[in-house]
Amino acid sequence: MKPSPASAPLALWLDPEKPLSPEHGQALHASGWALMPVHTLDSLVSHAADAAVVVLHLSVDVSRLKAVQQLLQEAGLNTPVVARVERQDLELAVEASQSGALAVLAACDTRNASWMRLHSALNPNPCRTSTPPTRNVVFVDPASQHLLALAQKVALAEVTALLVGPTGSGKEVLARVLHEASGRARGPFVALNCAAMPENLIEDMLFGHDKGAFTGAHRDQKGLFEQAQGGTLFLDEIGEMPMHLQSKLLRVLQERQLTRLGGQSTIQLNVRIVAATNKDLKKAIAEREFREDLYYRIATFRMRLLPLAERPGDIIPLAVQCLLQHEKRPWQLHPQAQALLLQYPWPGNVRELENVMRRAMVLCSDHLVTPAHLMFDDWLTASAAALAPVTLSAALDVVPQETPSVTHMEKFMAAAKDNLGLQEPDPTDRPGNLPTDLHSAVRLNEHQVIMATLASTPSKIEAAKRLGISPRTLRYKMAQLREHGLAMAAAC
Repeated sequence: MKPSPASAPLALWLDPEKPLSPEHGQALHASGWALMPVHTLDSLVSHAADAAVVVLHLSVDVSRLKAVQQLLQEAGLNTPVVARVERQDLELAVEASQSGALAVLAACDTRNASWMRLHSALNPNPCRTSTPPTRNVVFVDPASQHLLALAQKVALAEVTALLVGPTGSGKEVLARVLHEASGRARGPFVALNCAAMPENLIEDMLFGHDKGAFTGAHRDQKGLFEQAQGGTLFLDEIGEMPMHLQSKLLRVLQERQLTRLGGQSTIQLNVRIVAATNKDLKKAIAEREFREDLYYRIATFRMRLLPLAERPGDIIPLAVQCLLQHEKRPWQLHPQAQALLLQYPWPGNVRELENVMRRAMVLCSDHLVTPAHLMFDDWLTASAAALAPVTLSAALDVVPQETPSVTHMEKFMAAAKDNLGLQEPDPTDRPGNLPTDLHSAVRLNEHQVIMATLASTPSKIEAAKRLGISPRTLRYKMAQLREHGLAMAAAC
């Protein structure tokens, strides 16, 4: 029997009932497979990391298939299993397929075509040197392209990575790029926000527990480390992790093994760690809020994500992506709208840009986004709406974020006035001078909704239709608002 070329994908052959027949061996070799018979589960696990597929013979039920799948999963491997069943046992074939077998073949099948079809199903790459395609992400700005190239290099190395950047800058997106460009791309990607979980639950979520470990522990529970076997565990906001858990995390990272809460046995880990933070961890170390030894353990490779304002080349592509992500119809950005997007300081980064574009989609009816459709949180908060004394963010329940620097905001306001022809707001229209009784507040908010609708529609008839009132009612409300001293010049 001729040996297969070294580049051929490896198939592990496990059949406890019968030895490998010459006919099957010849069929697999002729189909381009390298073949290795294994006789024990230990031998199977020891070679499964190099194999493209496990070929398993089933005789009675699928318990053997499930046992092999569980064994591979516990070893952190995702090697697919092909089941061989007797031709007349149709019920077992169906059950094997429903239990997750990649393919089901007749036990007596020695046709080359049957084994060659597995190549197209698997598309195996035994050398594992190529980079799988990453998700559809935006890296247009030169700084972002440099970061992407660096990430692809780091992904191929088994090192722990620390992603540093402001909130909303895309740290989890970059973490997924690291995962999908690595040899672990077929494994799971598991994420945990360390700041979002109660302190008493993080330990259980990370390390899991055995049955009876505490009141209410009615069954064994795998932690996130075990769920990420063979893949990547992303620890977001790691700077918020409590100190006593930092020491336990350090021990797990050093020893690459853990013991569940209430458990006795040690579980070996095959997990890559990617951590992220928006805090200055060096300052946190100086203030004794973060362990220095844990920092150097997770920061084998440190990557910094720039704020969105410092990578302007990404702003317009990201805005277009946001529009297409929620509706596949073609969208257009007016040049003046693009100018405003580029001039705004984006204190909330990509997350704020997504919010602005979603609002534009609500206000825009013709798939052409103009400056009138762009509602910026901090612009509205800082200027008290040059269109009126109450911010549109209050009318539409938008929560303002952290105020950017005065220099950036002044530049943006100047550009906004140039593009939109806005006037300086009346100094008397300050929040402290606004009415505080309920009826006045309702009237002011109604004013903002009317103004926003009029600005985003071509006519008062269309505005009334969108507001759910008649044109006559709209004219009446506009007249009422003028009587109360609320400027309607922009609506005329």
